[in-house]
Amino acid sequence: MSENRNKQKLLIIEDDLGLQKQLRWNFDNYEVSAASDRESALTAVRRHEPSVVTMDLGLPPDPDGATEGLSTLQEILALSPETKIIVLTGNQNHDHALKAIEMGAYDFHQKPFDPEMLALVVERAFYLHAIQQENRRLNQSQSNSPIDGLITRDAALLKACRNIEKVAPSDVSVMLLGESGTGKEVLAKALHSLSDRKDKRFIAINCAAIPETLLESELFGYEKGAFTGASKQTPGKIESADGGTFFLDEVGDLPFQLQAKLLRFLQERVIERIGAREEIPVDVRIVCATHQDLPKLMENGQFREDLYFRLSEIVITIPPLRERTGDTILLAHHFKNKFCAKEGKAVLNFSQEALAAIENHQWTGNVREIENCIKRAVIMADGPTISAEDLGLKTTDAQSEPLNLKTIREQVECEALIKALARADGNVAQASKLLGVSRPTIYDLMNRCGIKS
Repeated sequence: MSENRNKQKLLIIEDDLGLQKQLRWNFDNYEVSAASDRESALTAVRRHEPSVVTMDLGLPPDPDGATEGLSTLQEILALSPETKIIVLTGNQNHDHALKAIEMGAYDFHQKPFDPEMLALVVERAFYLHAIQQENRRLNQSQSNSPIDGLITRDAALLKACRNIEKVAPSDVSVMLLGESGTGKEVLAKALHSLSDRKDKRFIAINCAAIPETLLESELFGYEKGAFTGASKQTPGKIESADGGTFFLDEVGDLPFQLQAKLLRFLQERVIERIGAREEIPVDVRIVCATHQDLPKLMENGQFREDLYFRLSEIVITIPPLRERTGDTILLAHHFKNKFCAKEGKAVLNFSQEALAAIENHQWTGNVREIENCIKRAVIMADGPTISAEDLGLKTTDAQSEPLNLKTIREQVECEALIKALARADGNVAQASKLLGVSRPTIYDLMNRCGIKS
C-alpha cells in the first residue's frame, strides 16, 4: 500500500475495455486508475488528482466523434489546469487532435499506439509536471520572504511593495494610506520583518477600536493605584514594543488630547505611565496607517499638523482592490483554493458568469470583502462550480480614462493579458484561447508587460 502511494498517478480514459486493459498493463509502473466516460473520468480526477491523463476522444455517447471527448478534456483542464493530457487518436482524426492541443492538451499519440513511444511521451509528461510543481514551490517560498501574505500582480501595489523594501532598513516613521481592508497591517508587518528589528516585537493597536477612556492607558501604561481598578503596574503598548516596531492603525481616530502626548514621545522618545513621575526611554520604530484624509482633518482642527509631519516622514499609498488590474480574479482563485482545503471540499471552479461578476464588482470592502464573499460561496456551492448566484454579487460596468492611442493599446493589451491569465489561473494555453491568439503571442505579451510565467 505504501509503495503504491509513492507511485506517480496516471489516469486512462478509454471506453474499449480491451484497450483499457492493455494500457493498464503497459503502465504497471505507475499508480493507474481508469474511466470509460465523462462522468467517471471527472470523478477519478477529483479523487486521484492524476498528474498525467491519456484519453480517447471517442467517448460515449459519441464514440465515433470527438464532441464528448473534447468536452471531457475541457472540464478536466478547468478542474485541474496543471494536469498533462495526452490524446490518443486515429490517423483520420488529425483535426480533432489539433483541436485538443488548441484547448490545452499536452500532446497526442496516434492509434494503434506504439507501447515504447507512448511510454516515452507519458514519461516526459510526468517529468514536465514535476518540474512545474517544483518551480511553483520555489516561487512560493521566494515570494513569502519579502511581503508575506500579499497576493498581487498590480503595478501600483508592486511599486508600493518595492518602496516598503527600500525604507524597511531605516528607522524613519512610515505612514500607510489606504481604504479599510487593503492590507495596511500586512505591509506594516513586512516593514518590521525586513528591518533590523525583526527579532524584536511587532505591537499593533487600533485607535478606532478602543474607547477613548481606555486608549491612553493602553498606549502608555499605568502604575498601581493610578485609578480605580489599577491593581498592578502595567506597561503600555509602546513600552512593550521597545526595540521593535509599534504600529498605530487608524491613527486618524486618535483623540486630540492624546495627540500631544504621542507627539512628545516622538520628539523625546520617553514615556510616562499614568500615575508615574519617572520617564522611561523607549526605542521603537513607528509605523501608522489610516483610511482618513488627514490634511482635511488638520484643516478642521481635528488632527495636529506637527504630529502629522512627525508621522509621515515616508508616505506609502495602497491602491484599493477595484483599481488593481487582475487582482480580483487572482485573489478569488487563492481564497477558493484556501477555503476548499479548509472545508474539506474538492477543488471548485468558477463559472464564466461568476468570474464576470467578480471582475465587475466594486469591492468597497477590498480584500477583506472578497475573502468573506468567496468563503461564503465555497460553503454554499452545491456542485463542482461556483455560480454568480453563489457569490451574491451585483455587477457594474468598468470605466477607463482616455489616453493617447499608443498608451491605450499597450495598457489594454496588458490588462487583457493579466485578466486572461487570472481567469485561466496561470495556464498559458487557456489564456491564449481566451484572447484568441497563439501561445508565442502570449509569451511575447508577457515579456512586454513584465509578467513572469
